[in-house]
Amino acid sequence: MFITALDIGTNKIKALVAESKNNKLFLHKIFRAPSSGIRKGEIVDIDETKNSLKEIFEKIKEFDKSAVKNIFVNIGGANIKSHNSKGIIAVSRGDNEITQDDIDRVNKASQAIKLHSNREIIHTITKEFIIDGVEDIRDPLGMNGARLEVNNIIIDAFSPNIKNIISLIEMLGGNIGGLAYNPLVASRAVLTKIQKDLGAVLIDIGAGATSIGVYEEGKLLHAASFPVGAGHITNDLAIGLKCSVKLAELIKIFFGCATLKGISPKEKITLDDIVEKSGIDFSDVEKNFKAVISKREVVDIIESRLTEIFEFVNNELKLINKAGRLPGGAILCGGGAKLPLILDLAKEELGLPVEIGLLVRQLADKNIEIIDSDADGDVFNPEFAVAFGLLLLGEEHYSNVNKWSISDKFSIKSILRYFMP
Repeated sequence: MFITALDIGTNKIKALVAESKNNKLFLHKIFRAPSSGIRKGEIVDIDETKNSLKEIFEKIKEFDKSAVKNIFVNIGGANIKSHNSKGIIAVSRGDNEITQDDIDRVNKASQAIKLHSNREIIHTITKEFIIDGVEDIRDPLGMNGARLEVNNIIIDAFSPNIKNIISLIEMLGGNIGGLAYNPLVASRAVLTKIQKDLGAVLIDIGAGATSIGVYEEGKLLHAASFPVGAGHITNDLAIGLKCSVKLAELIKIFFGCATLKGISPKEKITLDDIVEKSGIDFSDVEKNFKAVISKREVVDIIESRLTEIFEFVNNELKLINKAGRLPGGAILCGGGAKLPLILDLAKEELGLPVEIGLLVRQLADKNIEIIDSDADGDVFNPEFAVAFGLLLLGEEHYSNVNKWSISDKFSIKSILRYFMP
């Protein structure tokens, strides 16, 4: 049986096709296509997004038509919100033994929060159960007590965006097996059990938005999104250097880094340097581009925007009293994590140990075997953390490792209500 992970981003769409056999994943294919019609992780032009997805779907179907029947897709963007919520019920059985029905009822009670009509709960994540005042119980099934409580994190998203994603995938002949929030699935791919136990923050720097997931004692403590990502760095460069966005992106990729430390004022970048590195001749179209620019000017622009992103992370950590207090450190992923020297800047701004989140360190533990030789390099690429996490989520779903519940509102088997990190 094939499982397909579909990571729909602001700049790129990535699809991973794997086969599930005997609780092991065999990665057969990785497909990529430029993304269009998406801004800050949300669909703003459905026709453009459809054309981008169509290109990916054609590649998947060419490999195997059945691979589009089990698609696990991400939900990103700054409009996703998280809330702490509590549910309390009386245990139903006369002998006070807690049943699955009791657990379902208490989780449903925790979802009784006021949401705008255009928002939908996508995840209910359990932090702890409480039985008759006894806290920090992970699984109350079969235990005894008169009163059952739960402390959950409720994550909700913009309903029209979810509906648009679902309708586009179904329109192209696909079937959604599950849908999940970016940092939650990325954490599955790149965080170790030790990091989650000690306390760590996963920082996913996408093109249009940055998302975080904070873990401690193996549980999710907090999740948040911010409408600034690596694409904003490109826009800043285009404005500051008075050049096209395309040229600014190439300057970021080939000459950018995250901090001014070690950058000499004498270092310069010319249009010829950019053409040589990228293989693209801009001489006829970049009439206003200065013949020579300072590399420090480029890096100063990049550092300013990255500092803003890390300030957002720190502010979120302060809300839960975890700023500088996560021994497992900060783990960076997403396309923005590929900037040289970003670890140095992140350490300075966050006051935490920092590393790049790489799936390659966990291939054996996660039972993933790479069949596609062209995909070997991608296990070293933090940009693929969400996609690999979606694959793992799909494998766990079909292996019945975790418990899932279905959203009734959209009448599809695609929205994960219970997401146990």
